[in-house]
Amino acid sequence: MATIADIAVSGAINLLTAFIFLLAFAILRLQPFNDRVYFPKWYLKGLRSSPSRSGAFVRRVVNLDFRSYIRFLNWMPEALKMPEPELIDHAGLDSAIYLRIYLMGLKIFVPITFLAWAILVPVNYTNNALEAVKMVANVTASDIDKLSISNIPLKSQRFWTHIVMAYAFTFWTCYVLVREYEKVATMRLQFLSSERRRPDQFTVLVRNVPPDPDETVSELVEHFFLVNHPDHYLTHQVVCNANKLASLVKKKKKMKNWLDYYQLKYSRNQSQRPQMKTGFLGLWGGKVDAIDHHISEIEKLSKEIEEERKRVLKDPKSIMPAAFVSFKTRWGAAVCAQTQQSRNPTLWLTEWAPEPRDVYWQNLAIPYVSLTVRRLIIGVAFFFLTFFFMIPIASVQALASIEGIEKRAPFLKSVIEIKFIKSVIQGFLPGIALKLFLIFLPTILMIMSKFEGFISLSSLERRSATRYYIFLIINVFLGSILTGAAFEQLNSFIKQSANEIPKTIGVAVPMKATFFITYIMVDGWAGIAGEVLMLKPLVLYHLKNFFLVKTEKDREEAMNPGSLGFNTGEPRIQLYFLLGLVYATVTPVLLPFIIIFFAFAFVVFRHQIINVYSQQYESGAAFWPDVHGRVITALVISQLALMGLMSTKEAAQSTPFLIALPVLTIWFHMFCNGRHKSAFVKYPLQEAMMKDTLERARDPNFNLKAYLQSAYVHPVFKGDSEDDEDDEDNLLSGKMETEGVLVPTKRQSRRNTPVPSKISGGSSPSLPEEV
Repeated sequence: MATIADIAVSGAINLLTAFIFLLAFAILRLQPFNDRVYFPKWYLKGLRSSPSRSGAFVRRVVNLDFRSYIRFLNWMPEALKMPEPELIDHAGLDSAIYLRIYLMGLKIFVPITFLAWAILVPVNYTNNALEAVKMVANVTASDIDKLSISNIPLKSQRFWTHIVMAYAFTFWTCYVLVREYEKVATMRLQFLSSERRRPDQFTVLVRNVPPDPDETVSELVEHFFLVNHPDHYLTHQVVCNANKLASLVKKKKKMKNWLDYYQLKYSRNQSQRPQMKTGFLGLWGGKVDAIDHHISEIEKLSKEIEEERKRVLKDPKSIMPAAFVSFKTRWGAAVCAQTQQSRNPTLWLTEWAPEPRDVYWQNLAIPYVSLTVRRLIIGVAFFFLTFFFMIPIASVQALASIEGIEKRAPFLKSVIEIKFIKSVIQGFLPGIALKLFLIFLPTILMIMSKFEGFISLSSLERRSATRYYIFLIINVFLGSILTGAAFEQLNSFIKQSANEIPKTIGVAVPMKATFFITYIMVDGWAGIAGEVLMLKPLVLYHLKNFFLVKTEKDREEAMNPGSLGFNTGEPRIQLYFLLGLVYATVTPVLLPFIIIFFAFAFVVFRHQIINVYSQQYESGAAFWPDVHGRVITALVISQLALMGLMSTKEAAQSTPFLIALPVLTIWFHMFCNGRHKSAFVKYPLQEAMMKDTLERARDPNFNLKAYLQSAYVHPVFKGDSEDDEDDEDNLLSGKMETEGVLVPTKRQSRRNTPVPSKISGGSSPSLPEEV
């Protein structure tokens, strides 16, 4: 059990680590040769150029202005200067709203911390229940636990204070949540109404197109939307299975990079041509000339790519029963995306198309009928992943107990009883061990989400974030509490009667606050400082710059600004919400550590969003309902945990008053979703009509069809020759000329297709083949 001294040692280690990271960052960011690593966003926007390459070599590499080192921490106030409207224009709404999660944490926990320390800490500390329990049940405790609810004796009237505070904390949290929900919903609608023209505003994705023996998918889609949306349908782009082609293109690009590397190596030393082995990873096999080998391989790949490209364009089996359908107006797209298209609700399924940057093209080739099976498989796999991860969690908890280590390895007793080593083991090692166990988890969860078949990067990240949050609740939170209680109270469980076990668990739950304090310091203090240092991108950039960069374009491609990483960052934030809400009434001593995390992380991520991160997509804060729901989940868990804890304290008179809290919280969640969630999943027709009307008035001659013509063409087909583009237009897009085009068909239903609309200018109806 970690003591105040152990927490102090852990705090000192993590603060020192964070200070070293911040000092290293403050120095490295001032050096000219690191400019592209720490300010890549400004380079991508074309608003920053490389430091001057004139003058002495030293000045091109090292900043010799010693005055700038005096102000080495000025990046913190600079990160706070940019106003939120300017930040939205600079980085997008997703980034700005992501920062509001940290602000919401401060808004919730600063007043809660003040109340908890002013009222609950004195109430808890002025008791001696833990001393009595130690004598009876041999339960371990530390000085920190004297500030928790565990220090209040059974049946005490002081529990009324905790119940009143639980209500106060719940009402305050709900007040902040509803205000933030309203604010973010308003910001989203304002952003959508003021946003420039984008292809996804006019486009829907239609899936599960029914097969037809007489028409191709392209013809079928065109006919269906001409019949059912005659005044608004504009054009469409069918979805093709180009995954193999994309992998060949990717392989060719990799080969070109290696060829550039070997050519650069040879240009620096022409005395000997570079050699390589042809075996796996170049570890074995015959030696060959590296340059000639890669030129030969690139030529082979070019032929394979051309053949595969022709196959994709001409093979009907490569065309999937799905298409991106574009409309003349946002109003028409909104009506189509938000309505049922046919009698059979499983056919002609429509949804808003992701923006082109957001499309995850590999998953568009997955048949729609297989998605349910895929999600069932991943659901089972996730269950077993979560269950078996309890094993390392239990191991971490074993490290948290000196007594546990001594019992299992008595020969280490003389070493670990040294005061400093004991403090490091109990105050620092468990947190860092748990952090290391979680390193590969986001990658595994993202692979699972991709297998499930989500079609956009934003939906992949949101699903992965949901699973990560569930995992953190079960394994990191509940797992740490339950397995920790089992390890620490094992002796008590064996000796005492069965009816005493719930009481022991009730005492043990708040005792895990010390473990979570160490985890917060490792992950939320030192971890966040490591985020701003960007050690991995720094090393990779200089390796690429040394080995591969030959031109200014190569140098730009070597930059890796990265993105927010919503799938990992947001669940981590939610874990702090969970810990803060659970321990606010149980062990308030944990709250200041959480406040430091939210404040520090807000400054760091604001700096990163302004200078570094470049978002791959813009969802218009579509993730906010998930954020709101997870805070509500944390709130309900905290209320249920407090009810269970109070029941072990035999507070029969006061405990029933807690029953209303989860009921009211769930009702509040339903109210908020009913009031605001539609703004995040639907686009108001009124807003669409207003934007269409304004756009027609401002730019009546804009050629929307030309603008949308290639917006949703698979990336592997872009940038080819003119002849290839003609084949692509004819075979893939299905975008018929608007006048005088006849599509031969035998389908009788086609005879009912209306004549071309005077408004839409849609293609004329095709005559049956026999006419």
